[in-house]
Amino acid sequence: MSIQVGDKLPAATFRTMTAEGPAPKTTEEVFKGRKVVLFAVPGAFTPTCHKNHLPGFISHLDAIRDKGVDAVAVTAVNDVFVMDAWAKSSGGEGKIEFLADGSAEFAKATGLELDATGGGLGIRSKRYAMIVEDGTVTWMAVEPAPGQADATSADVVLGQL
Repeated sequence: MSIQVGDKLPAATFRTMTAEGPAPKTTEEVFKGRKVVLFAVPGAFTPTCHKNHLPGFISHLDAIRDKGVDAVAVTAVNDVFVMDAWAKSSGGEGKIEFLADGSAEFAKATGLELDATGGGLGIRSKRYAMIVEDGTVTWMAVEPAPGQADATSADVVLGQL
């Protein structure tokens, strides 16, 4: 069963890029005492993720923050180097927190993993968006198909804040 509104996020460790190189970052470090919009994509640089989903959060970042959000973060089952390259090439570096879930630890712990082995992509994350307050999910939506970014768009999330 996947995580639901009202649930606390499970303990997991992401990887992020720092000036010193890759570093671990726990769910507690990301979410404790903060209001965070978290969205997940099946893969960095994939067409829907790169062209449709991430750009909306970058362009609506100020409006989202104006609603009392401390941070916007994206996670994907990609390694930290791919996520860092995606941050830089997308214009999201320094604006959005890019959280690498390279082994799908967080995706599996939330019950939001996607088996894309048939397409040669292995285990990925479903596409979703959630509002998390001090580690507790207060709103979330999961796309019915990985190639859609409608129910989880920045516009929809902004309307929920």
